[in-house]
Amino acid sequence: MNLLYEGKAKKVFRTDNENEYIVYFKDDATAFNGEKRSEVNEKGIVNNRISSLIFELLHQKGIDNHFIKMVSDREMLVKKVDIISLEVIVRNIGAGSICKRLGIEEGKKFKKSILEFSYKSDEYKDPLINEDHILVLDIANEEEIKIIKEYATKVNEVLKEFFSKVDLTLVDFKLEFGKHESKIILADEISPDTCRLWDINSNEKLDKDRFRQDLGKVIEGYKEVLNRIQK
Repeated sequence: MNLLYEGKAKKVFRTDNENEYIVYFKDDATAFNGEKRSEVNEKGIVNNRISSLIFELLHQKGIDNHFIKMVSDREMLVKKVDIISLEVIVRNIGAGSICKRLGIEEGKKFKKSILEFSYKSDEYKDPLINEDHILVLDIANEEEIKIIKEYATKVNEVLKEFFSKVDLTLVDFKLEFGKHESKIILADEISPDTCRLWDINSNEKLDKDRFRQDLGKVIEGYKEVLNRIQK
């Protein structure tokens, strides 16, 4: 396999099949656009497993994504996609940057889910953008934006119900999309690295905020999510 790309938490490799890639999940942990870095033992293993289970669920719910199968503890086989330079954030409850930007109290339940876009660019530190920016920057056209928004809304509906059944609140999450054979599909990962997940009774944080906020027991939080969803 030839290394195609290495990001903060994953490596992507070419395979013998030009239409398939291998995604390798690392133990690296980063926050605040890479300003805070560490290593969390077994994080890659846990995130690979969680992402695989969730992608399988989304397939069953009619949401097309790049996942094909798990091939090892740290690796999944995926469809080749050309990633769209867009991060899609769905927020159900106030937490993180939106609280700092808008003076919202953490834990505030929104009347309706908020959908935000950021420009996927390390150089510019992933700035928030709107649909007009997306069009001007030629990131996506109007029809593609519509498809992405519909996907994000459906993913939110599916995952809120799924997590609530195992006593987890889906606070917010980030999605990435790509094009596979000219069709937009869900890509990247869905894990405690990309979702805020709180215990539904105690509001204990079981996600990357344990690392961001120095709460300790990071991998224990991730493993608790895995244990609940794989029962």
